[in-house]
Amino acid sequence: MTFPIVYSPEVQAARDSGAPLVALESTIITHGMPYPQNVETARKVEAEVRVHGAVPATMAVMDGVLHVGLTDAQLEALGQAQNVAKLSRADIAACIARGGTGATTVAATMICARIAGIAVFATGGIGGVHKGAEETFDISADLQELAQTPVTVVAAGAKAILDLPKTFEVLETLGVPVIAFGQDEVPAFWSRASGIPAPLRMDSAEEIARAHALRGDMGIPGGQLVANPIPSEAEIAAETLAPVIAQALAEAEAQGIAAKAVTPFLLQRIFELTEGRSLAANIALVLNNARLAAGIAVALAGKP
Repeated sequence: MTFPIVYSPEVQAARDSGAPLVALESTIITHGMPYPQNVETARKVEAEVRVHGAVPATMAVMDGVLHVGLTDAQLEALGQAQNVAKLSRADIAACIARGGTGATTVAATMICARIAGIAVFATGGIGGVHKGAEETFDISADLQELAQTPVTVVAAGAKAILDLPKTFEVLETLGVPVIAFGQDEVPAFWSRASGIPAPLRMDSAEEIARAHALRGDMGIPGGQLVANPIPSEAEIAAETLAPVIAQALAEAEAQGIAAKAVTPFLLQRIFELTEGRSLAANIALVLNNARLAAGIAVALAGKP
C-alpha cells in the first residue's frame, strides 16, 4: 500500500533545493477562529515564515490524503469546510484510512513533520495537563509526542487554560528540553510571565538549532519545546486573565464539556469574556512564533 501523501508545489521545490522548511498546524484554521479570519490569519503566518527565509508547510488531511503544504485554494477550502476532524496521534491514521478530512493538532503536526523530514514547527501553544487531571486524567498527547518525536516546537508556552506547573513537571519527567527564549521564566501563552522558572534559557535561533542538531547526533529521542514569549505590546496580564479563565472553566464543568471539546469551548468563552482581546493576542503570538521558527530552520539549514 502506498502511503497517501502529497507535497504542495512550494514545499516540493523547497525539498528539492534544500531550502529550510517550517511545519504549521491546521486546527487553528478549522477550530481556532471563524471564517474568513481563520484563512486570513493562516496566510499571514505563512507569509511571516517566508519573509524570514523559510518555506511554510501547513499540514492537513484532505479526502484521505496527507498534505504537506497547502495551495491557496486548498487553504481556502479547508477554512470553509464543515465537520472537520481534530486529529492527534490516536486518530490521524484512521482518518486517512477512511478517506476523511482532518486538521492536525500539535501532536499530529509533529508526526507529519517527522514523516516529511521537517525539523521545526511553529504553533500557538501546546496542550498539557488540564486542571483537575488528578481526577480526570485529562493530559494532552502533545507532551508524549514531544518526548518521542524529533521536532523543535516553537510555542508561547502551554495554553494558559491548563495547569501550568503540572504541565512543565510532566515535561521534565519525560526529559523534554523546555527552552525559554530571551527570558528566565516560561511564558504563559497570552502573558509573558508565568512565575515558573525556565529550566533552560537561550537567546538566539542559532543556539536552539545547535541544541536540536546535537540531540540528533547523540541519539536522544524526542524534540524540544521553545517557549517564546508573546510580544509585550500584545500580551494580556496573567492577573487580568485569571478570573476569566476561572469563569470559563466553571462553565465547562457545569455543562459537562470534556475531552477534545474542552479546549475549543474554553478558548471561545475567553474570547467572548475578553471582548476579542484574547484572539488578537493569539494572532500576535503565532506570528511571533513563526518568525523565530523560521530563524531556527534557516540556522539548521546552514543558510546565512
